[in-house]
Amino acid sequence: AVMQYALAEIDSMSIDLARLQSRRDRMVTALRSYGYELHVPQATFYLLVGPPIDDDVEFARRLRRDRVLVLPGRTVDMPGFFRISLTATDDMIDRALPIFATAMRDALRPSAS
Repeated sequence: AVMQYALAEIDSMSIDLARLQSRRDRMVTALRSYGYELHVPQATFYLLVGPPIDDDVEFARRLRRDRVLVLPGRTVDMPGFFRISLTATDDMIDRALPIFATAMRDALRPSAS
């Protein structure tokens, strides 16, 4: 019954698919150039990305330190991946891309022993 009240509002909502595809393409190109592995989804609101370390939760924590939030794949029965929302704003993406690049460089940097 609650959905009946919401239908009038939902009916007027629209999703800008061209903008989502543009964000998807921009993110895929940038992340691949940094060395991340991912495929291009056809119809989804997120990217599924392989982190440069074995622990997707730890990598999500690393990104969170720089205020970039991703969903560790382990939380959705997909360990070894993390999800990036394509519904983020363009400003959020502008801020996040350099952090993804730095996180990849840091992960690949040999540790001092």
